Amino acid sequence: MSVVNAGLDQQLFDYINESVGNTPFYRLLGIKLTLLGSGSAELEVVAAPEHTNLMGFVHGGLIMSIADAAMGNAIRSLGIKGVTADCSVAFPGGARLGEMITAKGKVIKAGKNLIFAEATVWAYDRVLGHSRASFFRTGNIEFHS
Repeated sequence: MSVVNAGLDQQLFDYINESVGNTPFYRLLGIKLTLLGSGSAELEVVAAPEHTNLMGFVHGGLIMSIADAAMGNAIRSLGIKGVTADCSVAFPGGARLGEMITAKGKVIKAGKNLIFAEATVWAYDRVLGHSRASFFRTGNIEFHS
């Protein structure tokens, strides 16, 4: 699967694409980057048995994790390093095993210290989650020649 570059500088795109692929938590969950644009990111994961809770449903933590990843990488697409400061999620629907779960994150506002973002998570045509978060800027992504 190739990741779509929706207009980013190639060096920044390559850096984020490689770092997402090497992130241990994303690898643990099976989260993959599919699209990266300026201020936006899309990721996906297939709902597997290891993503279920005690009742056999896909755990809300998976929905929350992929939403956070989509927002965080949308911020990184602007060349900003940041950490999640606050995050909320609403779960209007649930995922079924085997379904492709997709999250689309976008930056709403990037201030001096705080960045605001939102994400929507869905499976096919069903919305699974809506998330809003604020991130604290820890620096900028820099490349050294």
